[in-house]
Amino acid sequence: MVGISGDTVEQLAKFRDKYKLNFMLLGDTGHKTLEAYGVWQEKNMYGRKAKGIVRTTYILGADGRVRTVFPRVKVEGHAKEVLAGLGSK
Repeated sequence: MVGISGDTVEQLAKFRDKYKLNFMLLGDTGHKTLEAYGVWQEKNMYGRKAKGIVRTTYILGADGRVRTVFPRVKVEGHAKEVLAGLGSK
């Protein structure tokens, strides 16, 4: 499992340590990977438009191809969705 964010490596290290995450976080401050996956998008928050990450989960197969996409992820219940997408119970 890998998480990708537009934050710096230093910011991500603090976030990882604060929440005791056990997976890799990658910083993409230039947004190249985020744009390639289509998650760096214009968002509208309280009438203000700005570019940002639209939380999305991708499940990749052993061949590196995208098997499943969960767009516009809501944290609540998402882990169960992902486990089901992986074939776990």
